[in-house]
Amino acid sequence: MTLRALTDAEARVIAVLLAARPDRERERLRQVPVPRSTYHAVRRRAYQEGWLRDRYIPHPVPLGRPWVTFLVARPFADRVEEFGRTVAGDSGNVVLWSGAQTALAVTFHTQPNEAKRLLARVEASRLAAAPWSVTVRADAPTVPVYFDFEGLWCHLAGLEGTLAYPHGLGGALSEKDGANEETSLSAHQRWAVGELLRRPFVAADQGRGGHLVGPFGLPFSQRKMLAKGWVTHRTLLDPARVPEHRGKSADHVVFLSGSPKAGARPEGLFATLTRECRVYPFLFVVGSGRWLLSALGGSNPPPPDPRSPRRPVLPTLREYLEGIEILQESAGGFVAQVDHRYDRLLAPEPSVAPSKP
Repeated sequence: MTLRALTDAEARVIAVLLAARPDRERERLRQVPVPRSTYHAVRRRAYQEGWLRDRYIPHPVPLGRPWVTFLVARPFADRVEEFGRTVAGDSGNVVLWSGAQTALAVTFHTQPNEAKRLLARVEASRLAAAPWSVTVRADAPTVPVYFDFEGLWCHLAGLEGTLAYPHGLGGALSEKDGANEETSLSAHQRWAVGELLRRPFVAADQGRGGHLVGPFGLPFSQRKMLAKGWVTHRTLLDPARVPEHRGKSADHVVFLSGSPKAGARPEGLFATLTRECRVYPFLFVVGSGRWLLSALGGSNPPPPDPRSPRRPVLPTLREYLEGIEILQESAGGFVAQVDHRYDRLLAPEPSVAPSKP
């Protein structure tokens, strides 16, 4: 059965929701020129249909897990289940997408040698062919784009500009926010962070709609974690579920990796891709010896528009990277075995907030 295509109003509402800005409802309604009733109806449907889902994503450093590994692998056909169990069995694993031929995993670590041990287990057990692995420290701008689909969606929907793209992961913390104390969460702060990370899943267990788990109306202690940047509220897109808009869709996931050439700067590549190539990565990881990008593409892209030419993508990548490897798979082929489960990073906490020191 063919899904009904999105209307222009639905596309605009999805765009403003993906921006995940901490605006009041009145400001969001101003940003998207649709009637209030239409906005609320589209928002409710987007979550009911699984087009969107909300997550609270922590800064890795205050949690004492300042290292993050991004793993892209092609599990052997007879070892797919074992690969999934091995990767998801790590307590720091927060994302695991498993496709017919490709898998993507994100795992937080306390020490860099933990990343090496994870990769060694995969390689020693011959679970996958030549996996790509990039481990970065999260207190630097090493992950400038982290599962941010707003840029791609605004382009797909024919909207001018973006509101918040790109959202990254981690980044520098000021000293007053614990830059020198990787395990700086007090008992009360740990409780507040845990409540935020579990919030979407508690809401689902209680039967509350996904559109009701945003940051509006949170207790002060939880709002403070958001204000400090220790936790970020995000709205994520499921490209396999969202219908097409004006005959355009983004139903393929493309992974790309390569070693940076001498003098190459990630901000230069990102600016060229988004401004001239009109490619909007939803993931960009800058390792010391390898960069990793992932973007969405259409299986039936529209023909080139001579009135608005685009810079070719592969020649652009060659200007910045060498040893380029590319993998591609249908978005519908992926199953989220671990779907942004950042609550796994914290042990179960009591339901009552501990007293402040």
